[in-house]
Amino acid sequence: MIKSMTGYGIASYDSGKTKYTVEIKSLNSKFLELSLRLPKIFSEKEFQLRNDCSKQIERGKVNLSINVEQVTSNVKAAGIDRELLKHYYNQLKSVSDELNEQGGNLLQLALGLPEVVKYEEDTVSEDEWKLVEKTFQQAMTNFQKFRSDEGNVLEADVKMRIGIILNNLELVEVEEPKRVPAIRERLNQFLSEAVGAESIDKNRFEQELIYYIDKLDITEEKTRLKAHCEYFIETLKNADANGKKLGFISQEIGREINTLGSKANDASMQKLVVGMKEELEKIKEQLLNVL
Repeated sequence: MIKSMTGYGIASYDSGKTKYTVEIKSLNSKFLELSLRLPKIFSEKEFQLRNDCSKQIERGKVNLSINVEQVTSNVKAAGIDRELLKHYYNQLKSVSDELNEQGGNLLQLALGLPEVVKYEEDTVSEDEWKLVEKTFQQAMTNFQKFRSDEGNVLEADVKMRIGIILNNLELVEVEEPKRVPAIRERLNQFLSEAVGAESIDKNRFEQELIYYIDKLDITEEKTRLKAHCEYFIETLKNADANGKKLGFISQEIGREINTLGSKANDASMQKLVVGMKEELEKIKEQLLNVL
């Protein structure tokens, strides 16, 4: 079974006071490109999230976002270091008196100096993180299901196209026996016009014809093409099926199709080969999005 690299999963949990929403989106990429958008309180959990994503997602250009909505308003007041504020204020007043500078809001200046006003940093409790983690895993489950569903669509499409290639191969086998008489007639006519029918050495002509036709034999190519297509379908069914392996097999299929085309020497067969190439290109495009 194959999976698509395109995926989407979302999950939410509402505790009554806080609503957590986790969203995961991905597009195709050769490697794992992970972008996280987290609230500041979850920054210390970034490594854990990255590790979980790399294990479960494997490849793709992935965007993970966690959104936290406070249902009830929790206002956290800032604290003031009173002793430090007094120290700054006295120093400012002393300098102001020495310089005989009157006026100016010294208290306001002192409040703006470092470490005077302290803001309580938001932290995430273990209980709260467990809720977020549970929501993350649910979003991941939905994400993986989306990938699997998309993979089923891709699998059906490439199977259908491999079927068309095999069907064209059967039609090539129907057309193949017609080549020899056509080639014989064409060469015989060419020689008759060039040197005259009475000057043709029939024995030598037959020998050269056999040699020429042997060079155009496509038995091995047909056998290998059929084997590669069957291996492609077999690989699709494997639990460890992946886009890279299927891509390698499609390259081998392409080599055999190209050789068939170069040896065809027949308009009807060439037309069938072109149809095979068209289907193979569509397969390769689909495989770019296979995990």
